[in-house]
Amino acid sequence: MAELNGRTILVTGGGSGIGRATARAAHEAGASVIVTDIDEEAGAAVADEVSGRFMVQDVTDEDRWQEVMQSCPVLHGLVNNAGIGITRPLLETTLEEWRLQQSVNVEGVFLGVKHAIPVIRDSGGGSIVNLSSVAGLVGNSVGLSCYSATKGAVRLFTKSAALESARSGWNVRVNSVHPGIIDTPIWDKLAASGNTVINDPRASSDPVERASARVPGGRPGLPEDVARTIIFLLSEASSYMTGSELVVDHGMTAGV
Repeated sequence: MAELNGRTILVTGGGSGIGRATARAAHEAGASVIVTDIDEEAGAAVADEVSGRFMVQDVTDEDRWQEVMQSCPVLHGLVNNAGIGITRPLLETTLEEWRLQQSVNVEGVFLGVKHAIPVIRDSGGGSIVNLSSVAGLVGNSVGLSCYSATKGAVRLFTKSAALESARSGWNVRVNSVHPGIIDTPIWDKLAASGNTVINDPRASSDPVERASARVPGGRPGLPEDVARTIIFLLSEASSYMTGSELVVDHGMTAGV
């Protein structure tokens, strides 16, 4: 695994799933880890596990972003991982649901990049990794239109932020990661929500199994599969990469 010795890395949404796996991987790579999450119990548990620091954070709150950044004397990497998924047929999606997804998935990433760049720049430079999705690369089936809009926004925002950073001489790289079907707790949350797309009585009763049917080989990924890619982008092993997108989907989008 790429090395992060002597670096401080902040992971949002670090209490579960890909965020938790990334915090663990960063710790194993030698980094000092700051975990933030809206779920205090889960986030604090991960921070304890990686001998790191935990801060409660709602990524849609700009004042809180400023407080988090002010608490970081140095910062070398940010993983904008916090996000939500509301999958519902387009005509059944409310404006409130649309705005909620935009707020967390897009505005949260914007605020992270905006407030982390000066700190990372002044710490000698580093890397920002924004979590998008394969849903931000290609059109998707019923229920993902609004979610896809947020992830597509993250993809192009990342590229533009990378260009602005490079041309401004800030020494902060910005890249995006696009996971496919990853076995994380989000699937259980979607199933428990009574979602009309996830809870299709004609399909398997297991939401991950249903989603994995779209993956070549039918195998869902693990959070650790994505975390290894994120660590690579945080490290000097990817020092000539910015504005790039790395897809972690076991070939799901290869034939599109």
